[in-house]
Amino acid sequence: MAEGAGAGPRLAELLAVGRRLWEEVESGAEPSSAAPAVQDKVRQGLEALQRAAAMVAQLDLFSENEELEEVASADLKYLLLPALLGSMTLKQVDMSRRLEHLESARAHFWRFLKLCRSYGLGKFHLPPAAASSPGEEDAGSPAPRGPAAAQASLVAMAMSRQAKIERYNQKKELENRLASMRTCVESGQADEDQIREFYILQIQKWINTSLEEIESIDQEMVILRSRATAKQSSAPPHGPTRPARTPLKPFILTRNAAQAKVFGAGYPALPTMTVDDWYEQRGKQGVVPAQTVPQRAPAGITDEELQKQQQEKKEEEDDEEALQKARNWDDWKDTHPRGYGNRQNMG
Repeated sequence: MAEGAGAGPRLAELLAVGRRLWEEVESGAEPSSAAPAVQDKVRQGLEALQRAAAMVAQLDLFSENEELEEVASADLKYLLLPALLGSMTLKQVDMSRRLEHLESARAHFWRFLKLCRSYGLGKFHLPPAAASSPGEEDAGSPAPRGPAAAQASLVAMAMSRQAKIERYNQKKELENRLASMRTCVESGQADEDQIREFYILQIQKWINTSLEEIESIDQEMVILRSRATAKQSSAPPHGPTRPARTPLKPFILTRNAAQAKVFGAGYPALPTMTVDDWYEQRGKQGVVPAQTVPQRAPAGITDEELQKQQQEKKEEEDDEEALQKARNWDDWKDTHPRGYGNRQNMG
């Protein structure tokens, strides 16, 4: 176990520099915590406190297996290093690394509380080592419901509120006592008992601060993780996106170009389109599969052959029309005698 003198002036100097920078940032002299001058102090303060914490670990000043009485009075102030590190870590303003800074600060506060509890410094409930993710606390079993669960929730809220009030009152009392002792200790006029009491009061004040900071950190981490989850769920899926379909304007669908001319003349406001044209247009848009789009002409047929086929088809249609006219004429002669319609009887 090392004494205060054994820790060396270098360690005391690092702690003094880190604490002074923390107090300057905490006082808020600058208009914004994101100002370059403020963040430069944060960086320098973190560096000094981290070096001091590494030296404390190397010197093995504290152990969870020893009593508070075994710790030298001059060494008690080094118990504050994890709490100061946690508070200084929170003063970083890089939002892209905010979650990382919250996790680091929480770990510093938790180590401080765990060490204080092992020495019997204050009565408090030690928070879990790490903050739970959203929904993790409900993963084991469904949450109880009903009047009993509501009553239990109200009791828990009341207890939490009462604990906060007690911590606030205790913190104010500790600050008043520390203010009355600070001048005596810093001037070197205090004896060892007064120095020891002064450092223990500081530790107890930081216990309340650490409990409040961990509670606040856990709430902010829930919000940040929920935002990250929502952003991932709302992100578009990977891979090529399907192009939007062009809206189809109203039109008249006809069998062939002849009908298109007839209907187009009657309804000039609506465009006309043949079945073949409709299939071709929808095929280009990707709505109708390519294989379902009818071909305009079979492969291997020349324009002359295609024109000849169309001419033969037209002659067949004309023959059918002439045959139908002949049949209609025969039917009319059967029902109308010769001379029908000659009103002068000149037939």
